[in-house]
Amino acid sequence: MMASMHIREATPDDWPAIWPFLREIVAAGETYTYPRDLDEATAREIWMLRPPGRTVVAVDEDGTVLGTAKMNPNHMGGASHIAGASFMVDPAAAGRGVGRALGEHVIAWARAEGYRAMQFNAVVESNTGAVALWRSLGFEILGTLPEGFRHPVKGYVGLHIMHRRL
Repeated sequence: MMASMHIREATPDDWPAIWPFLREIVAAGETYTYPRDLDEATAREIWMLRPPGRTVVAVDEDGTVLGTAKMNPNHMGGASHIAGASFMVDPAAAGRGVGRALGEHVIAWARAEGYRAMQFNAVVESNTGAVALWRSLGFEILGTLPEGFRHPVKGYVGLHIMHRRL
């Protein structure tokens, strides 16, 4: 993590900084299974989690939000020991280590909360940067749903299920 970056709990006051890049990423339709026309109220409900979920932001020394992550139990009941997470990095902050810092933070959180593993349900296979990052953080591809995602440029591509033991 770069020295000038800090990860902290997201507050309602952070939403106006998160929404513009979340909207841009979702509207591009290249990496998330959310509807491309996702409205702000629905996006906020999806992203700003209540306990036992948690949402954080990565901010620079000036308090500018660089990225965000949400983490939560991936399943309920007998499978609630598996964590899940989602990440969004402001494209303006790409290449600054924000995704890696958020990934490391989420893994540490899941471990501290007593989860036994973490699962990402739908990593778009053409999102090679994310796939490489998660592999470098110890995740493996358990399987791929062939043509599980309709990419706006590449057509139908696979959706990876990625997993890591904690």
